[in-house]
Amino acid sequence: MSEVKYITEQEFQEEVVNSQIPVLVDFTAGWCQPCKMLAPIVEDLAEQWKGKVKVLKVDVDQNQGAAMQYSVMSIPTLIFFKGGEVKERMTGYAPKDKIEGKFAPHF
Repeated sequence: MSEVKYITEQEFQEEVVNSQIPVLVDFTAGWCQPCKMLAPIVEDLAEQWKGKVKVLKVDVDQNQGAAMQYSVMSIPTLIFFKGGEVKERMTGYAPKDKIEGKFAPHF
């Protein structure tokens, strides 16, 4: 499995909005049980999609501005960006095949 990089809201513009390839952002927090359940799936997708999609995490407790900017009201929330724009989002835990089915059509 691939270790998914955490970014701050200061890095968000460069890492996500300005990215040349699509980006899946996992809005998460250390205390969130569903987030912990989702983490191995997100790491697996990061490995599977390497070179096609950048997969990053944002800790909502430390980066509330980024969470507010993208209307993240509950976690985990996965948001798929392409060309700097939100293309798709999913909130809550979901199995890997459901996540793939939702995001794969965008790349």
